[in-house]
Formats: sequence, C-alpha cells, structure tokens
Amino acid sequence: MRLAAVGATAISLSACALLSSPDPVQTYRFGGVSGQAATLVADPILVSMRRAEMPAASEGDKLLGVTGTETAYIGGARWISPASDLFTASLENAFASQATRVRLIGPRELARSTRSLDIDVRSFETRYPAPEAVPTIVVSARVRLLTLPERQVKVERIFTVEQPATANRVGAIVEAYDLATRDLNTQIVAWTEANAA
Repeated sequence: MRLAAVGATAISLSACALLSSPDPVQTYRFGGVSGQAATLVADPILVSMRRAEMPAASEGDKLLGVTGTETAYIGGARWISPASDLFTASLENAFASQATRVRLIGPRELARSTRSLDIDVRSFETRYPAPEAVPTIVVSARVRLLTLPERQVKVERIFTVEQPATANRVGAIVEAYDLATRDLNTQIVAWTEANAA
C-alpha cells in the first residue's frame, strides 16, 4: 500500500514537471525587407554569393553577450531564424535595393556569374564594457570577391561596425543589431560595386 502511495506521488510530481511551462521567449529579427528595388544598368555584373559563415557561438538563434573574457546568451530572447540565415537574407535585400551595377544571382538561376562573393562573419555579438552596462553591438566580416571559374581572390577587405545600444534592454539591443547590420551591408554593396568590374 505504501509503495502504491509513493508511486502515485512520483507520477504526480513527474506530471507537474512535464506540465510546467518554460520561461517565455520573445523572438526578434534584423535586416528586414528593404524598400523598392534598385534600377540596374543594362548589362550588370553577375555575382553569386554563398550563405554567410559565422562563428559557432553566433550562428544559431541565440543572442551572444560578451563581457571581457566571459560569454553568455541573453535570456528570454531569440532570433526568429538562425542569425546566419537572417544575415544572408539581409545582405541579399541590400543588394536588391541598393546595387545598380551588380546583380546577385541565386543558386537556381541558369545565368553564369563571373564573380563570387565570400562572406566570413568574424564577430556578431553584444559587447558589455562591464556587467549591466549599456552594450555595443559589434559586427565584423571578412569579404572576398573571387573571379570565376578560377576562384582566385580578386580583392578582400574586413568591415567592422560598432553600434551602441540606447539602453541595456533586449529591444534596444535588437535595434542596434539591425542598425549595425544595415550599415555593414551598405558598405559591402558599395565596395562590391566598386571592385566587381
């Protein structure tokens, strides 16, 4: 009889554990859809671009925080998709709305490109000067323009944007990510147009 009571208690406790709801998590995005498409020249340079590579700690759906040598993910917040996917989509949108001499081509297009854009994101993080301080978003990427079909590096550059958040709140941090990414993307588009010819 006593074993039955203990068993019933164990089952009810495990049921409570299964039914308890996790802490709420808000999802965010950055680099949303741009406005009107840019008007391309009559014969634009066709450039292919593969998905952006990111450090393992930043490429998923968590927002990485860094204070000195310590790292942690920001609680209660996630990207709506992996950060590497959002970053790639935001750069594609920037080309579509800003580039006039270069057209990115997708993997399913039959057109052949003569250039390839290789993006290696080195930093994509929330940096705190001290615990609980207002952070700065740091986005850094090494960008290489390759000639095809040889895949030789024509030119490369490292871009870095530091965007202070307005407060140590998730909404302000996400806004700073959006601004930093847009700034970086604008620089990459202009650099690619200047060097693709």
